[in-house]
Amino acid sequence: MAPDMRPWRSVLYIPGSNPRAIDKARGLDCDAIIFDLEDAVAAAEKPAARAVLKAELLAGGFGRRARLARINGHDTEWAAADLAALAGLAIDGVLLPKVGAPADIARARAALPGVPVWAMMESPQGVLNAAAIAGAEGIAGFVLGTNDLAKDLGCRTRPDRLPLMLALQTCLMAARGAGLICVDGVYNAFKDDAGLQAECDQGRDLGFDGKTLIHPAQIAIANAAFAPTAAEIDLARRQIAAWQAAAAEGKGVAVVDGRIVENLHIVTARALLAKADAIAER
Repeated sequence: MAPDMRPWRSVLYIPGSNPRAIDKARGLDCDAIIFDLEDAVAAAEKPAARAVLKAELLAGGFGRRARLARINGHDTEWAAADLAALAGLAIDGVLLPKVGAPADIARARAALPGVPVWAMMESPQGVLNAAAIAGAEGIAGFVLGTNDLAKDLGCRTRPDRLPLMLALQTCLMAARGAGLICVDGVYNAFKDDAGLQAECDQGRDLGFDGKTLIHPAQIAIANAAFAPTAAEIDLARRQIAAWQAAAAEGKGVAVVDGRIVENLHIVTARALLAKADAIAER
């Protein structure tokens, strides 16, 4: 888990042009919302979408859900107006599509000083530059754009995501090295609960903080998959108790369930419990 202990289990895309969907999101059990001004909004509707999103963000009512706004790419005619419309609004980050280099982050920071910048990692160039992008000043997190990445790679869609594995792990490694949040890509078949469950489990096993979602029906599965289980919480507590008891006796290690417990395991255990507490608080 990245240093920011706020939960990012479920990150729901909402069209920035749809006030009804935005209003519904105020009552959904997602950890974060991406208000989308890019792919979800037709070219002719871009100006209206900015106005809708600005009005809804000013109205507030999103509780503890993190609010990210995805703008259009810097190489489009809409990016500058998107950034200008977000100035002064209560958002937790601006999400940039198709980030390829640290310079993309710098441009957004110049337009929105003090607003955390998030990067869509969805191109071969972006993946190859992941470490440099993760080290950019002002960046807070990565969001994997697996659909665009698969398109650019020309790879086949497989349940095990083997053709994307190098990209997934490269971005995750870069994010973790810089202490960033890293959120997995979407699962397109929103009525396929079993497929979503499998992909969420895989993402959690890899180390992602959560998953981007395209439909509210996917929230519950993502929330459960990326939250510590009761068994994990119990083990973490027992590890900490055993290690503390061993330390009191002057020992550097303890044994729990037949496995050695060292300080590094205690760091992990405490982070897991902190994550569980943050989820419960939200």
